[in-house]
Amino acid sequence: MPVTLATIKDMLDNKVGEDIMVVAQAGRKKITKRHGRLHKTYPAVFVVDLDQDENSFERVSYSYTDILTKNITIDFGEETA
Repeated sequence: MPVTLATIKDMLDNKVGEDIMVVAQAGRKKITKRHGRLHKTYPAVFVVDLDQDENSFERVSYSYTDILTKNITIDFGEETA
């Protein structure tokens, strides 16, 4: 389990281009699940290209801090962060 922002970024750098599912807290007792492909990583955020069949917008970005604080979880199929 990643414990620093640097290890989270390194893990995502190695997964660019792979399919991803992001589960995010959307308020009180609500979660959103978004499927897409990890597009690019930046120093503070990463960008996911969303499946157009399920979503009304193309891309969404998340902070590495969101993973660290468990506001979101990500799943590449074989592992969860």
